[in-house]
Amino acid sequence: MTSQGNTPAEEAARRYAPGTTLTVQDVADLIDHALLKPELTPAEVEASVRSLAAEHIWSVCVRPSDVAMAARATSGSPTRVCTVIGFPHGTTTSAAKVAEARQALADGATELDMVLNIGRLRGGDVDGVRRDIEAVVAVGHGAGALVKVIFETALLDDEQKKAACHASAEAGADFTKTSTGFAGGGATLPDVRLMRAETPHTMQVKASGGVRDIDALLAMLAEGVTRIGTSSTEALLAGAREREAAGTLVVPEPGQTPDAPASKDY
Repeated sequence: MTSQGNTPAEEAARRYAPGTTLTVQDVADLIDHALLKPELTPAEVEASVRSLAAEHIWSVCVRPSDVAMAARATSGSPTRVCTVIGFPHGTTTSAAKVAEARQALADGATELDMVLNIGRLRGGDVDGVRRDIEAVVAVGHGAGALVKVIFETALLDDEQKKAACHASAEAGADFTKTSTGFAGGGATLPDVRLMRAETPHTMQVKASGGVRDIDALLAMLAEGVTRIGTSSTEALLAGAREREAAGTLVVPEPGQTPDAPASKDY
């Protein structure tokens, strides 16, 4: 609970509500910067983590094998370490996801972004999907970590997205999340609008995949998003600084921006 008695989700909703004037730090506090491309070398990841930590963004989202290094590189910074579980397809067993989560937490991760079992969801095994999420949530929450559930919205119809929201809520997850960035598509305003409507106010929504400029970020906030997964942090912060200087870094009202899909790329 926050000092005002609200849950973290309720406090985030208040902080980023339509009509609110933001600061650059408010924008930085939205960002989970993704460093997930398989070709990145350890040296490249470490250099990026150190640079991003200097910007005081919320978190760096790194590959599981990079968690320990990222934890060392962010020591003394407010920037947290996030990692992915069952990434990018969600098809590993629950036991494997639990083992991966435990290792990540031992290495210093404080947030876990798990991919639900997409094929099982599409096949109608919603109870199995919920149990899979529950297993990771139990481990994450036992260590005081947040758990986000990645849907891969580009592969789901609206009824499947609703079922994923309900399964995530019943499993006790902290966030629903749109995409991995590796299956085409990306976050869209209709998808985050649906996800916000279908999850309780005690949960948050993360838009990931293609949020690459400040206007796209603000449009996501208007629909209730309170976390952004991106690899375009530099552009987002530059845009935020320009808008703050102009006095126009303001969350718009819902429906004031086109429903165009975000472009591919985390």
